[in-house]
Amino acid sequence: MRTSLVIGASSTIAQAVIAQLLNDNLNKNKAKAELNKVIAVSRQAMPQSLAPFLANGKLTWRQSDYQQASIQALLTEHFATLSVTHSKVQRQLGEIIICNGILHSEDFMPEKKIEAFEPSAFDQVFSANTLTPLRWLQSLMPYLEHYQAPCFVTVMSARIGSISDNQLGGWYSYRMSKAALNMAVKCLAIEASRRAKQVKFILFHPGTTDTPLSKPFQRNVRKDKLFTPAFVATQLLSAKHHVELDGQASYLDWQHKVIPW
Repeated sequence: MRTSLVIGASSTIAQAVIAQLLNDNLNKNKAKAELNKVIAVSRQAMPQSLAPFLANGKLTWRQSDYQQASIQALLTEHFATLSVTHSKVQRQLGEIIICNGILHSEDFMPEKKIEAFEPSAFDQVFSANTLTPLRWLQSLMPYLEHYQAPCFVTVMSARIGSISDNQLGGWYSYRMSKAALNMAVKCLAIEASRRAKQVKFILFHPGTTDTPLSKPFQRNVRKDKLFTPAFVATQLLSAKHHVELDGQASYLDWQHKVIPW
């Protein structure tokens, strides 16, 4: 049995990822799909679109406030309930996907110039895009270092977090939060090369996807460059086939091409 952990599970892309992990009709190998399970974590209640997976026992939905105590309690519960008769490989998570992130809200939009920068908006963006993923990774690390089979940890990043690729400026809070996330995962991959040699970290840029996050910015996007959540989920889940277990973080776009840091 293969168990995946999806964090930020109520996001549009995360829902598509969960569906592809669990929907037998979407998997080329139905026998393997039937063995898949997903633990999904969100602040929100479970979307009705995922209810069939809950009914057949493939999906476990957990709500969390994403504070350290809540995260640790959830992980402790998961690993404590696993049968001691299972091997260490059977007890480990097959992959971990962190989808948390915000770009704007009803109260603020990305900054077009420095005068628009507001510390309160920055705090919200930084908390969602950087601190929340880092809290999860911090709590997961003691478990990951005992893994005896490969585990892929994919974190939703963005090309806009690349410092060398920044040609337009602006969007201060979002750019800074993603650049900080990239640095955190890069540091963690170096640490994991000593502590958790079976873990591979991937920072994934989904491209412009038809989600509420990108909705205000879709007007000038070509139709062939506005991706469906299902397409992005496919690209995200297949990214692991384009990297090596090399003790480094890979920063990839939706085409699985390397993005410069």
